Formats: sequence, structure tokens, C-alpha cells
Amino acid sequence: MTNTTTTDLVCPLWRRLIALLYDVVAVLAIVMTVGLVCQLATGGQLITITGAQVHIAWWYRPLQAVVVTAYFVLSWLRGGQTLGMRPWRTRVTTREGARLSLWQAVLRAAAAAVPVLLLLLAPVLGLRTALWCVLGLWVIWFATGLVDSRRRPIHDLIAGTEIRRIG
Repeated sequence: MTNTTTTDLVCPLWRRLIALLYDVVAVLAIVMTVGLVCQLATGGQLITITGAQVHIAWWYRPLQAVVVTAYFVLSWLRGGQTLGMRPWRTRVTTREGARLSLWQAVLRAAAAAVPVLLLLLAPVLGLRTALWCVLGLWVIWFATGLVDSRRRPIHDLIAGTEIRRIG
């Protein structure tokens, strides 16, 4: 008989997806706050409309990406949990159960965000199609968690991390 502690329990996919939904709410709040601050800082010129053309300041999207990435990376480094992971009692760790290194946290965030790059196809495919492509690739990303013995999606496999249930 093996001696299993609660920190060794693999997190089921449904629990991690619900925690991710909670994090979407946090990310929306962060994005809205950054947008408001940027609008105020530019005197309302962050987004301008000329005829049928919408122009967004060149630096705004990269800033949003950095801020959202910082939310996840700092949460994982600080205690292994984002706001969404706390109520579901899950934590991201290394395969050995230790805290993530900065490199692992950044690599995990970057790998998890790869499907979002498909939004760059929006001008060619249209926004609706690009969003469906993002969703489809995320399904593939998380589907590996259904076959991996430790329930790890692609970004956890790449970063050498996993989500564990705690407490």
C-alpha cells in the first residue's frame, strides 16, 4: 500500500477548468483596469475611429499581454496559486512538488498562451473564425490532460509542471 498525502493528489481536468473560468473573471478585471488607466493617460486617444477604421495605439496590446502574463507568473511564483485556484484548492508545482522557478512560470504562461496567437489570423479569417480556431487549439492543448497519467495539458508538459489538489 502506498503512502499518499493530499499534496500528491493529481488535479482532475474539470477542477482546473473551473479554476480557469474564475481566472478569466480576474483577467477581465485587470484588462479593464489597464484599459481605463491607458485611456486616462492618453486623454481618451488610446482608441480612435477614423471613418470605418479603428486605430489602437501600437503599444496597448503588448502592454495588456505583459500585464496578464505578470498576473499568472507572479501568482504562480508567490504561492503557486492564482485567484481562481484558491477556492478550488489547487496549486501549480514542479513534477517533484516544489515551487516553480521564474523560468518555469514564464515558460508555462507562454506555452499556455500559444493558442491566442491564432487571433493574428482575424484580419484574414474574420474574428469569429479566429476565435473558434483559438478555442479548438485550447481543446487540443487540454486534451492531453485526459490521456496523461498526471493529467497535464501541453503547457504543463512543456514547463515540467503540474496542478495538484491541496488540503
